[in-house]
Parts: sequence; C-alpha cells; structure tokens
Amino acid sequence: MTTPPPLLPALAERATAAAHARASGCACGATLTLADRPDATVVRHAATVAKAHAPGTDPEALAVRLGAAARLPGILLPPLGPAPARLHGRQVTFWPYGTPVDPADPDAAPWEAAATLLARLHRSSLPGLPLPPMRGPVKAAHAVARLRAAAAHPGTAPVLRAWAGLPAWARGEAPLPETAVLCHGDLHLGQLVRHPAPDGPWLLIDVDDLGVGVPAWDLARPAAWYACGVLPPEQWARFLAAYRSAAGPAVPRDGDPWPALDVPARALTVQTAARAVTKAVAEERPLDEVERALVDACARMAALPPA
Repeated sequence: MTTPPPLLPALAERATAAAHARASGCACGATLTLADRPDATVVRHAATVAKAHAPGTDPEALAVRLGAAARLPGILLPPLGPAPARLHGRQVTFWPYGTPVDPADPDAAPWEAAATLLARLHRSSLPGLPLPPMRGPVKAAHAVARLRAAAAHPGTAPVLRAWAGLPAWARGEAPLPETAVLCHGDLHLGQLVRHPAPDGPWLLIDVDDLGVGVPAWDLARPAAWYACGVLPPEQWARFLAAYRSAAGPAVPRDGDPWPALDVPARALTVQTAARAVTKAVAEERPLDEVERALVDACARMAALPPA
C-alpha cells in the first residue's frame, strides 16, 4: 500500500476545519477524495469542498476568478472565501458542496441547463474586475504537449496534423480574437452541480479557466462530440436550441452555427484525442471505440483544414 502524498491528508485537514467553521453541528463523517490528479486535488468533508489547484496557478488571477464567481451567484457556484489559501506550494480554495451530474444516467444529462447557464455567462458584464484571458486554448496546448512527450503511438500523427492545421490563437500561440465576452473555458457536464444539494438549481463550477475570450469555445466540446458521432444528434439539438433561446452570443440566433463553431470544435477534438492517446499509452492498452472515433476525426480534419 503506497503512502499518500503529503498534500492529500493536509488538504483533508483543511477541508474538515473549514466545514466545522461553517456549521456548529457538523455530522462528522469521512473526508472523501473527489479527485486526485496532477492538475487538481479535491476533497469533501460534509458540505464543504476544498480544492488544491494545479502547481503554478497564479494566485492573483485565481482571486479575480473567485471574485467573478462571487458576483454571479445564479450562474457560477460562489466560493466560500474571496482569496485562495496556500498549502504545500499549491493554491487552495473552498466551496459549498453541490450534487454533480450522475454519469450513470446519461439520458438525464442537463444539456438545456448547461446551455442556458453558458448563455447567461456570455451575456454577463463585470465592470471593474480585471478578468484574465480564457484559458481554453492554453489547456488544449498542454494536452498536445503531453502527447508529444508520450511514447510513440499510431494515433499520435493524425492528432498532431490536425493540431498544426489550427490557427495560432486556437493553439494558445497568439492572442484571442475576442476579448469582450466572459467565458467558462472548460465546459463539460462534470462542471455542473445542483446547489443547494441535493436538488437545487444547476450552477457552473471550476473557475480555473474562466476569463474573457471566444464564447464559441464553451460550446465546442458538445459540438465536437456531435461531429465525431459521440453525442447523439437530439442531445446536441437540445443544447444548441437552449443556448439560442437564452440569447447566447456565440452563434447566430438561427441558421448554420458551424462557421462560428468550426475552429473551437476542432481544437477540442484534438485536445480530447490527445488526452485519450496519452492515457492509452500510459495504460499500455489499445484505444477504445470512442477514442478511435476521436483520432479518426482528427485524420479527417487534417485532410480538410478549417475555412
């Protein structure tokens, strides 16, 4: 049995202390580890969640992002404090617990709620708050860098060719073409919770990539899944219709949305495929059906560059 890293027990202790400070009658139970990855460690004690952010996270930028979440409580889950703490060289934030999407019930996925929240976020204005750029392209570039560092794999070449065909801004190598719209930066169904738990309204979580930029990036993951055949057409249609009904600015109110979505959807396809191939190499296994579909989509993209 391996010894846990020093961060995890220390973070659990901090979460317990924060939970007890919030409630005089905490029904003490186990502190649960919700995630323990190189880029994030997350634990829960009772109704309090503590998150250790990725090494190297800018504390000033994170504090600004926390401020945005605090000022948009009907869209983003508000933090329990205005600034991050520091623990074992990592920035740590504290949050109320919310009920996540049930991965075992895909038919109940809240696509309409996610789209509506995104539209409201994209229409939000936070004057006086110096928001940093949305980090979506930088995150995609990190996934590609990890793929380049991994052992050789047949899926690597088509993914890298598709990446090379993207404009520089989508690879995190040039400024974003839009900087006036507040974006989430990493939208997927794991970024939604019901708060108050267990059946409050849906809210967006995870502000690590929040910032100003290209709003179509926030629609790009479901768009990419739809284009790759991973997301059923009816679910994509529900998501897109809800976003348009809420007057989201990322795509036209009617007509073809793909001129706006094409480049971001390609970038998210590459990011997801890069992660899939890197994971398969690390686990010394072949790609599964969904992972092959992503790599095949990259091969098609490389043969037909974006407009």
